[in-house]
Amino acid sequence: DSLLQEMELGAKPKFAVCAVGIFVCYFYYGILQERITRGKYGEGEEEEKFTSITALVFFQCVVNYLYAFVMSFVFSTKEKDTTRSSYYAICSFTYLLAMVTSNKALSWVNYPTQVVGKSCKPIPVMILGVLVGKKSYPLLKYLFTLMIVMGVALFMYKDKAGNASGGSDSLIGVGEVLLLVSLTCDGLTGAVQERMKLEHQTKSGHMMMAMNKWSVGYLAVALAFTGEGVEFLAFIQRHPAVLWELATFSVASALGQFFIFLCVSDFGPLPCSIITTTRKFFTVLASVIFFGNSLITRQWLGTALVFAGIFLDGIYGKQKAKKPAGEKSD
Repeated sequence: DSLLQEMELGAKPKFAVCAVGIFVCYFYYGILQERITRGKYGEGEEEEKFTSITALVFFQCVVNYLYAFVMSFVFSTKEKDTTRSSYYAICSFTYLLAMVTSNKALSWVNYPTQVVGKSCKPIPVMILGVLVGKKSYPLLKYLFTLMIVMGVALFMYKDKAGNASGGSDSLIGVGEVLLLVSLTCDGLTGAVQERMKLEHQTKSGHMMMAMNKWSVGYLAVALAFTGEGVEFLAFIQRHPAVLWELATFSVASALGQFFIFLCVSDFGPLPCSIITTTRKFFTVLASVIFFGNSLITRQWLGTALVFAGIFLDGIYGKQKAKKPAGEKSD
């Protein structure tokens, strides 16, 4: 069913390949994401920022779809996809909204804030799992989730309102609101994916292809209505160098998704979540080192609490709970 299975690699080498694949792809993805969204293009008076976030996500989804489409021929499965189109339509809409809002948030908050904020994903997934999926979780899971919430609160809290780029006097700025919207959508996506797996046993390859196909459709309509597609093309004409960054960013995203799906199907969500959590921590460090996004002591403490909460949850929090569906990272 997968490339590495065809190679008949042993369990340990295969797990190592998955881990290295996820680390390398998403490490590069994170660095490029910040470079594209926060970087400046051109010189002097011509200097400008890349603002076509919807077009950036469209570009990414097209590459993801093409990758999944090619893979469906390379490793074809005999099983037909019986999943209802409405599930894919809802799921890709919430997935897309989560991706667009988290990318847009980067215009107001730096990358470490976005990563730590998005690390709260277990919270909406858990709440909507209880409300929508009628699930029950062990007590430890609630404790670790609380650790994550506390860590994020410590990280996001602003000492001086003047630090906010938007110049707002409120505790929560535009970037933080966008992150909250993104997290709610993540929770809804997870709830619909649970239902897909329960009712139709949807395969990850089918899910990746169908969701990206719907996403491309939604985004094409959005780009046509907002005129952002024309802006995007004009920006590329003015700064052709960004095209290479966009291409490598999208390839890193598609390969990263491939390794995540492979890891989940071969080793389960637990080892995969541990890999992605450690990966996020190193991406935050890289952002601090390469882009000069300095963190104060309280933010470091918050970061440590978030990652400790996710890591402990990965080890102890799933003992009695039903294992979650293997979903995309970030």
